[in-house]
Amino acid sequence: MSSPETKRRAPLLPVLLTLAATVLLGGCFRPLYATSATGTSVHDELATVDVASMPNVAGQERLSHYLRNELVFQLNGGAPAMTKRYRLEMTSSESVQTAIVNSQTGNAESATLNGTAHFTVRPIAGGDPIVNATATASASYDRNPQRFASIRAAREAEILVAKQLAEQIKTRLAALFASGALKGGSVASR
Repeated sequence: MSSPETKRRAPLLPVLLTLAATVLLGGCFRPLYATSATGTSVHDELATVDVASMPNVAGQERLSHYLRNELVFQLNGGAPAMTKRYRLEMTSSESVQTAIVNSQTGNAESATLNGTAHFTVRPIAGGDPIVNATATASASYDRNPQRFASIRAAREAEILVAKQLAEQIKTRLAALFASGALKGGSVASR
């Protein structure tokens, strides 16, 4: 038989262990965009990245345009220009997949736009790449018998994919700045 005191202590033990782990690990986490001990923030570091012009691929100019503009805004935020220390070079590609085809008209009723951005970060002075990675995003849209409605839906999908790609690239760069990996170190391809 067990005593009543043992039964009372058993539920208390997991609670105490959880609280102890929370207290011990509480100092290990730091917000991504917080100011570091040196006084710099990831936001300031992101503003030192220069986004190079992207090569235009026939038929995919809009995605490149939207992606570069979105990334310039997300990295700099419209703030005054800072001294650039890194250059971000990108290439993008897109493809459209149709899943549903109307059997009477033979036209696709919806489509999915898939976008890919390959990006490389180098020191502004030149040299070996520090980061070489790929980001992917997709957006679905409805195709309509009305031509201009379909064109506008496809364009909105391109804008959405460009924003998603820019956000992924910005987040990856922010994580690398926060970890100190972009301060002279080399990062493996992903």
